[in-house]
Amino acid sequence: MNLLQTLIGLIAVFSFTLTTALAEPILIRFSHVVAEQTPKGVGANRFKQLVEEKLAGRVKVEVFPNANLYNDDEVFTALLDNDVQLAAPSLSKFSIMTKALQVYDLPFLFDDPSAVEHFQRGEIGQRLLTALDGKGIKGLGYWSNGMRVISANRPLRTPTDLRQLSLRVEPSKVIEAQYRQFGAIPIKLPFTHTRDALRREVIDGQENTWSNIYSQGFQASQTYITETHHSFLGYMVITNKTFWDQLPADVRRELETILGQVTEEVKARATAQARQDRQAIIDEGRVQLIALTDQDRERWRQAMIPVWKSFASQIDPEIIAVARAANARNR
Repeated sequence: MNLLQTLIGLIAVFSFTLTTALAEPILIRFSHVVAEQTPKGVGANRFKQLVEEKLAGRVKVEVFPNANLYNDDEVFTALLDNDVQLAAPSLSKFSIMTKALQVYDLPFLFDDPSAVEHFQRGEIGQRLLTALDGKGIKGLGYWSNGMRVISANRPLRTPTDLRQLSLRVEPSKVIEAQYRQFGAIPIKLPFTHTRDALRREVIDGQENTWSNIYSQGFQASQTYITETHHSFLGYMVITNKTFWDQLPADVRRELETILGQVTEEVKARATAQARQDRQAIIDEGRVQLIALTDQDRERWRQAMIPVWKSFASQIDPEIIAVARAANARNR
């Protein structure tokens, strides 16, 4: 009987080992819309590298950049269907699911990325990561790409210079409102169609970060860039909540640790790349940069306050107040 029990035990161990060896690794498909050399593109590839080093054989990551799989409008449905397991849409895209995240689009609310980071690390910023839990989507963290500037085919020194200018914008009601406030014509276009629209002069300009402008070559079709730094362009890394919750606990903990590391690397990359790509655009000599003084920026800010007021009830006045306070605490 002891021999029989021993044999049964050995067979069980062998069966378990064989099953484990033959088990397919967990597949994580990560879809995003930007170039691989941008902060988000680098972050996605770095995540893949670290996961496949630290969870070798247990987790496999496939990255799909440049909207090769889904664009940011399609990826929410793809995530809920578990066709992809990770995405990092622009924060502007989330207004279709929760109005509170529109706080990031309010013009001239945040002074700089450091103020945004202070807000995101706080209680309300962390609470906003959970805003989609009830809809099957889990927020895992924030990635940064810096502050937006405006490129155009004419100089923009004051808000009134925006009149009758057609500008590509993300599908955000706040962003649309900020340009309509001064008579501009906001045109909602997918990011991947923007370069061609500028080249064919279907639109007069666009707003974006330095890395997105340079990686897509938008400056080749523009004459001026105004350094407004008027709003933050960041991303929320999201996953299918059911998929994430059903991962083995040790795998989930390791993935969370890796994401934390990559998030810090993306933040540093965004800061460095903004400087680098800005200088590269200057060196090309195709566009004229227009810098705003503190007084200029304050005039733009004051002009945009009606936009804050019109969205305050949707976003929550408390969230806006905490966001404004992040500027002072950051000084």
